[in-house]
Amino acid sequence: MITFYDFKREYSELKDEINKSLKEVFNKGNFILGEEVQNFETKFSNYIGTEHGLGVNSGSDALFMAIKALGIAEGDEIITVSHTFISTVDAICRNGAIPIFVDINPDTYCIDVSKIENMITDRTRAILIVHLYGHPSDMNPILKIAKKNDLFIIEDCSQAHGAKYKGKKVGNIGNISCFSFYPVKNLGAYGDGGFIALNDESLFERLKIMRNYGQSQKNHHDFIGLNSRLDEIQAALLGIKLEYLDNWNNRRKELAKIYNNFLEDGLYKLPIAKNYASHVYHLYVVACDKRDELRDYLLKNDVQTSIHYPLPVHKQKAYLNLGLGDNVLPITEEICTKILSLPLNPWLNDDEIERICELMNNHGESYE
Repeated sequence: MITFYDFKREYSELKDEINKSLKEVFNKGNFILGEEVQNFETKFSNYIGTEHGLGVNSGSDALFMAIKALGIAEGDEIITVSHTFISTVDAICRNGAIPIFVDINPDTYCIDVSKIENMITDRTRAILIVHLYGHPSDMNPILKIAKKNDLFIIEDCSQAHGAKYKGKKVGNIGNISCFSFYPVKNLGAYGDGGFIALNDESLFERLKIMRNYGQSQKNHHDFIGLNSRLDEIQAALLGIKLEYLDNWNNRRKELAKIYNNFLEDGLYKLPIAKNYASHVYHLYVVACDKRDELRDYLLKNDVQTSIHYPLPVHKQKAYLNLGLGDNVLPITEEICTKILSLPLNPWLNDDEIERICELMNNHGESYE
């Protein structure tokens, strides 16, 4: 079986370093907001290029806290996409704000920049950008729109660790950025974890207090906060894995190139990288008219796949109250019926990718 992700192979590569690091954490006996968290916060902030960084419980909490810290509240509007994981929109709604959806670019599946300005109203406070599948959104025109309309830019980088826009790492372009360390991410923990990166010191200090019950000092609570802290064990593991991230991203690019070279032209719509983008291929997503048939065929031939995402957020039961109806986001609604995520991670070998391509080419001939 070619699995979609193989934690056994990953652990095998890092086993000695991981076991040593875990032993050190247990010997220190400090598991919350200790030295490992501080060290990782410094390392990852330096990696992104921001002045400040904060480890939190999850990418979902990172987004929620970023929106809250910016002062966005009940009735405010945030422009974003519906083709994303639910956490992007959930964070908006949990703050009492209203998500305003914009359709996506048919090539990158990131936000269609040309459609943003038409959705801005006097209640719009921010644009929440998702760097989807490892491909950066087109940030320069978004920055101009935000400046013109006095809007915040929040970057959801949960699928784009190490990706670059015109040579600059995502996460250091907008006002504040959020990362997830869910285990299958390009940089993943062995549990939940998240990160907020920014260059605003006063906002950073507020977030530090917010993640720890609103405490400015022990038992002194300045405002209502929450319990959202990256723990010492996950921070230690992430510190190890960060040293490998660029190499792993390069391996992802190599495997994506094999897919691109071996899959026959015209059978499937393949992912692209725009000239402004350094794509890190968190996911390798193809599109075809007979997606479900292809997925069944690959599974019967011992290849696991996934779909990101089969039902857009505005079509989810929890968000039907937005009342958007049908065909309001035509590209989003069309591609969700066609996309398929193929196995791609640094521990796959070339032969496995070529095997998947062979199966897809053979099956694809039946479409013609």
